[in-house]
Amino acid sequence: MNKELLELLEKKKVLRSKLEAAKDLTAINALEKELDELNKQEEVLVTRARIADKLNNNPGLGNPVHTTKDDLPTEDDMYDTKAYRMAFMRYVCSNGAKELPGEYRSNANTTTTDVGAVIPTTIMNRIVEKMQAVGMILPLVTQTNLRGGVTYPTSTVKPVATWVAEGATSDKQKKSVTGITFAYHKLRCAVSITLETEQITLSAFEMSLVNGIAEAMVKALEEAIINGNGTGQPKGILKEDVPEGQSVVLTGFALTYEDVVKAEAALPLAYENNAVYVMTKKTFMNFAGQVDNNGQPVAKVNYGASNAPERYILGRKVICCDYLPNLDANTAVNTAVALIFDLKDYAVNTNYVMGLKQYEDNDTEDQIFKSVMLADGKVIDNNGLVVIKTPATKG
Repeated sequence: MNKELLELLEKKKVLRSKLEAAKDLTAINALEKELDELNKQEEVLVTRARIADKLNNNPGLGNPVHTTKDDLPTEDDMYDTKAYRMAFMRYVCSNGAKELPGEYRSNANTTTTDVGAVIPTTIMNRIVEKMQAVGMILPLVTQTNLRGGVTYPTSTVKPVATWVAEGATSDKQKKSVTGITFAYHKLRCAVSITLETEQITLSAFEMSLVNGIAEAMVKALEEAIINGNGTGQPKGILKEDVPEGQSVVLTGFALTYEDVVKAEAALPLAYENNAVYVMTKKTFMNFAGQVDNNGQPVAKVNYGASNAPERYILGRKVICCDYLPNLDANTAVNTAVALIFDLKDYAVNTNYVMGLKQYEDNDTEDQIFKSVMLADGKVIDNNGLVVIKTPATKG
């Protein structure tokens, strides 16, 4: 690889570490400007190399950066190179007519005959970043991306210590451990890109693909985390067994101060430090104007350093989402409208190495890109779950 390009790659690695440590918007904007400048320098180097390749009468695929397998980077992911991204765009825009260079196809980690290419690593990383930027639930759960099934050991038995007399002994207690095993369920997303996309830039092409996939994946995963039935999809929090005494029934079809006190009382002391409320924004805002017996607001909205609202009920953080019904007079009876839970006690195991299959819509000439993710999710500890439900009858 060109020495100057290697230096740019190292600078981008430094930027990535700085981005992870950035705490405010000003620092992030400064890093973005620096990245834009590096991208411009990279474009100049790539263009220069392409012209030199033509002058040497070796046009190839217009991909002068890596011409042989030995030229590929050894430390870094070869699917994260600009050369592969360009080759990938030509492949999908030509309906598979322009095959990927042999060094990429021989190293492809997909073996089924209907998968023509591996999505570039750059696109994969952006999908994950997009999920965590726009999702309200996904960043808070435990996430793994291991290749096999994952088993979490669990135990419901705690040993008990007893006082004994001098020289006496105590009963031996058996510590039994079971496990929660994660399977893989298929999450499919198909994105249509018009024929004219072939004429746009690489970055615009990638973003048009990323935005559609990311939005669909985030919605499906978060919906499953809350409401998934566990059949062909992850099992949601609301489908778990609620411990005895931790299902709170509202006094009416509006959240009141007394209801919140009951919910807090139902939450075990051992689980209260990291537990949060989960409800819709409308449910929270209908409750926000209420006061306690001393006239103090029960719900509070603060504005942090990011200027985003931070919502609290009795000092406990509230996470708003659209995966629960709004609480009002029209809400169905015996319906879960909110919950208290430490979302780290929910685990999602995903496989982000997605294959891509491409085909054409004959009616519109649009190019369809079908992508598949394998994922599963389950509650690994339900002892801290409190579910808030509407009354069993109206009236």
